[in-house]
Amino acid sequence: MEFHIRKCSKQDLTALHSISRSTFKEAFEAQNNPEDFKNYMEKAFSIETLQKELCILGTSFYFVFMGNSLAGYFKINEGEAQSDINDHNSLELERIYVLAEFQGKGIGRKILGEVKQMAKFKKKKYVWLGVWQLNPEAVKFYKTNDFIIFGEHPYYIGNDRQMDWLMRFDIDQRNQCKT
Repeated sequence: MEFHIRKCSKQDLTALHSISRSTFKEAFEAQNNPEDFKNYMEKAFSIETLQKELCILGTSFYFVFMGNSLAGYFKINEGEAQSDINDHNSLELERIYVLAEFQGKGIGRKILGEVKQMAKFKKKKYVWLGVWQLNPEAVKFYKTNDFIIFGEHPYYIGNDRQMDWLMRFDIDQRNQCKT
């Protein structure tokens, strides 16, 4: 199957709402307090919240397809749109989710490759992300793809304060795209 990505627009709001809710639920519902999780889902993945995020300068959502099937999505932030670091030399990968039926097919690795290429094209020095410290498979995945831990920050699911590792991938400046 052919892998390709497409930048989301306002017309994709319904599909973005659906996939963001379903992938987050698949990934984290079982490990969280039901009430905290429900409240977080209603706020973070509401139509209104996603609609606002689609309009933020420096924020972009991308759909990921395998053939004609929507397999996942990711969200990147630049500059002031970043959730934490806010370094103009960096690109934040805030969300990367693949539907369960498409996991184990190398899609996550391909998404990271696309994000790294975007960062090179935009002349960024590094890509960074936050990953839940209690998600060892995800941490291992990012380490396998050359991300290193450089800090931590809190992440709230409802009232539950969780900790994320901050991980980064340094872009090789010698290989940046010329404009």
